[in-house]
Amino acid sequence: MHSQFGLLGSRTQVERNFALLPIGGIPYSRLPEWPDALVRVFAAPAIGANFAEYRIDMEPGQHGEHLPDGAIEHFLYMLEGEAELALTSERTGPGLHALTAGGFALLPPDCGYRLTARAKTALLLLRKRYEPLHGVECFKPLVGNQSAVRGEVYMGDEGALLQTLIPDAFAYDMAMNIFTFQVGHSLPYTETHVMEHGLYVLGGKGLYYLGNRWMEVEGSDFIWMGPYCPQCYYATGQTPTRYIYYKNVNRDFPL
Repeated sequence: MHSQFGLLGSRTQVERNFALLPIGGIPYSRLPEWPDALVRVFAAPAIGANFAEYRIDMEPGQHGEHLPDGAIEHFLYMLEGEAELALTSERTGPGLHALTAGGFALLPPDCGYRLTARAKTALLLLRKRYEPLHGVECFKPLVGNQSAVRGEVYMGDEGALLQTLIPDAFAYDMAMNIFTFQVGHSLPYTETHVMEHGLYVLGGKGLYYLGNRWMEVEGSDFIWMGPYCPQCYYATGQTPTRYIYYKNVNRDFPL
């Protein structure tokens, strides 16, 4: 916390097709579906994103609840704590799951849920309008933990491991992946592509290339990258970097 009498500064950067948002500069909000939780809004259509992403902090006993609407899919990722996830779906029936740190759930538009914190809990929530694909059935609820997902060596670099949390299949129109970079390792080239990203730094620090410059990032920073934003990452510091990121995949583009 800065002294009210001191000079203020920020690493926040908001440009046309990217934003770097350190968590300390984002005030708390409240959402109707999460009535008692403290919510930080990272990405939303107001910034140019085609999805919404939040960090949600809850005390024991607090909850969030969503009724199926047939349009919006939800992805939840547990940053810390313990929670109970109760699912309701006419297509797949009810379900009850215990989530701990690293736990995740991808829920289709016809699935409702209630998540109740059993301990002090923090999680990421991402909402996106599901894009149906003719001839392909919508996915069923997917619940797991990142600890059970093997990290694959990325493009021959043993110091860069990629965990794919959602299967790469046409039933899914989004990807959620976790990258782990050992200190001194990086993405192999500067990427420029049509997909957008919502990226949350889980730990470590490094340099992210966005647009046309390098910027320092660290744990709990959020980055939104719009389509065709040049991007790259290089891990520095004393510990590996881990970040989780969203991208839209497996669909053509409306013209």
